[in-house]
Amino acid sequence: MKTKLLLAGLIMAFIIPLFALAQNENLNLEMIYKIKQEGKTHSQIEEYSFWMTDFLGPRLTASQGKIRASDWVAEKFKTMGLSNVVVDSVRPFERGGWDNIKTYAALTAPYYTNFASLPKAWTGSTNGLVKGEVVLVDIQSPDDFKKFAGKLNGKIIILPSAATYEPSFEALAVRYTDESLKELTQESTATRQRRNFDRAAYLKRRELMQKTADFFREEGVSVILNNSGEFNVPRANGANYKIGSELPTPELNLPIEDHGRILRLLAHNVPVEMEIDIQNEFIPNNKVVNVMGEIPGTDKKLKDQIVLIGAHLDSWHGGTGAADNASGGIVMMEALRILKAIGVQPKRTIRIALWGGEEQGLHGSRGYVEKYLRDKETNELKPGFTNFDVYFNMDNGTGKFRGIHLQGNEMIRPIFEQWMVPFADMGCSTINIGSTGSTDHVSFDALGLPAFQFIQDRIEYGRGYHTVMDTYERLLMDDLKHNAIVVAAFIYQAAMRDELLPRKPYIAPEN
Repeated sequence: MKTKLLLAGLIMAFIIPLFALAQNENLNLEMIYKIKQEGKTHSQIEEYSFWMTDFLGPRLTASQGKIRASDWVAEKFKTMGLSNVVVDSVRPFERGGWDNIKTYAALTAPYYTNFASLPKAWTGSTNGLVKGEVVLVDIQSPDDFKKFAGKLNGKIIILPSAATYEPSFEALAVRYTDESLKELTQESTATRQRRNFDRAAYLKRRELMQKTADFFREEGVSVILNNSGEFNVPRANGANYKIGSELPTPELNLPIEDHGRILRLLAHNVPVEMEIDIQNEFIPNNKVVNVMGEIPGTDKKLKDQIVLIGAHLDSWHGGTGAADNASGGIVMMEALRILKAIGVQPKRTIRIALWGGEEQGLHGSRGYVEKYLRDKETNELKPGFTNFDVYFNMDNGTGKFRGIHLQGNEMIRPIFEQWMVPFADMGCSTINIGSTGSTDHVSFDALGLPAFQFIQDRIEYGRGYHTVMDTYERLLMDDLKHNAIVVAAFIYQAAMRDELLPRKPYIAPEN
């Protein structure tokens, strides 16, 4: 009898909190069950992963690849049954479109070696196959231009580098431990120390960089060799270019190992020769576009309010942008597919936006804010600001969701605590009051609006992102399935609440 009473007590101790939970936040546990079952048994994560990476390929902002990707996503949204699908132009893009057509680079003396390399985006093309000796050019001040004037025409030049390879003794892929997750829950009152920023020195360096680029172009340099990347894997970045300007000199990023090899050979007076062929194509596409679709709201009073989810569709041009950030788009698309599959009729409209131009400055999400939420010139708030409920973002690679960053929004803590109860046994229950930045949710958080990034396990992110390694193989399918289930549940709860989620006070910017 005592055993039965004890068992009954334990059951009630478990059921009563869940009942209170459901009453407090109207948590629909039956719908959560359906979301989990659909996400586990009929997942389309692997299919989406193929199409978003292997099929679409690189998606540099405003490139032919990005245009193709936007059109494909729009058609996919329609196939999924989403409404109001649009490829939405939100901001001008001064650099325009750029696509790499061909890259070949090899050391030919003192021996032959094919180099892994990546042209810097928005740089020009070589005049066919260029062959020649590599010359070290070190410009530290305007006075150094005199040393090289009249000597660089047709030359392959290499720039010096202060970077050195340091072995890392930390794991490339890391799961949060219980201890590290507990540390994230602790709020700190410590003031973050900012590094002193010498603006004058920064502007002086920028000015010298621009003068150096102009000097190389005027001197007729054939190719510039630079250092970006390690593990024999080149990393991507972009040149300073505007539509209509003179094309920048072709610039090739070599990983630290190849770049360092050339410098060491030259330092020992060993002549180095290379052959290089770079062909790039510029297109006058001056638009940043987002791709959007919706599950329309059904409540007469709430249907104009927006629950927004998103990730950036653009990528750099080396790999196929798998972890950064096809993974986010895949998860958000799967979350909406799950809700459509189980027949959800949300009170509020659920909108998905796959952003453009994130890598060059959050252009897509900032453009959305300017177009629909707050006027950029007058700072006048638009109707979309009042009707905005919440934004959930994913842009930290392929890792599993372990919780959420609150961006300092303490008012929303008890709500998210309840929403995460059904996912505690899946490892997602941590709440961090602090902020995380550097991606699209900050465009909305800057207005005080509820906008959040999930806490994710760090899976090879630092090694692969922005490189030719960022391909399908970087994706963990089970982690992405888990994330899609969590997102589907969160946006369902947000869309069905009677009230908007609490937001931080809006502070108008100073004119």
